[in-house]
Amino acid sequence: MAISAFVLVRDQDETGPPAAVAPAASPSASDAPLTVAQVHQALTPSVVLIRTAGRDAQDRAEAGSGTGVIANADGTVLTALHVVDGAETIEVTYADGTKATATIASRDPAQDIATITPQKLPETLVPAVLGGGAAIGDDVVAIGNPLGLTWSTSSGVVSGLDRKLDRDDAADIAGLIQFDAAVNPGNSGGPLINDRGQVVGIVVALANPTGAGTFIGIGFAVPIGAALGGGGDGNGQAPPL
Repeated sequence: MAISAFVLVRDQDETGPPAAVAPAASPSASDAPLTVAQVHQALTPSVVLIRTAGRDAQDRAEAGSGTGVIANADGTVLTALHVVDGAETIEVTYADGTKATATIASRDPAQDIATITPQKLPETLVPAVLGGGAAIGDDVVAIGNPLGLTWSTSSGVVSGLDRKLDRDDAADIAGLIQFDAAVNPGNSGGPLINDRGQVVGIVVALANPTGAGTFIGIGFAVPIGAALGGGGDGNGQAPPL
């Protein structure tokens, strides 16, 4: 099924880097289902606010914000490419308030996925658990920075699989997870998390036939396996980004 009406959920607002290590799926997860509150508590330290400025051509805004998730013990952040693409400056803010400039380490335009490398890490770094698949009806949680409301948490279920987004300026993205946890501009690049505390997808878009850019009940995420370059089944192993 193709979805042609969509909005990329990037908010309008407000010496060289270390070598990046490509994120890979992490096997550790909760043995028992977690509540939304427990997912929020466990994953919020792994979520970052991304602010950009000085974007380039193609009528892009001069400033914006989005979300990322810490994907490796080296501090590599996984996000949506459209959040950072073309930015002259990228700033990451961690949950403890630490701020750092960052640079793009890798990009995957076909999946709208990028990794960025912050120049400074917080005192306590908490990488997220990556991995796991998604099935229709699964409980999921989205954590992000919608409309500048930082580290917001919403919950819902997986409402569809293998969806396709038609993009005017790039090739379609296929194999997406459809979900009904509320997301808005600023959520883009943030994690979609299952009830075991695993990041199963990266939020990239929401459906809105009016083009208004607000949530009407349908969001889309790139499966974590595809985001990591290993296909859509959640293994995230090879080839890495």
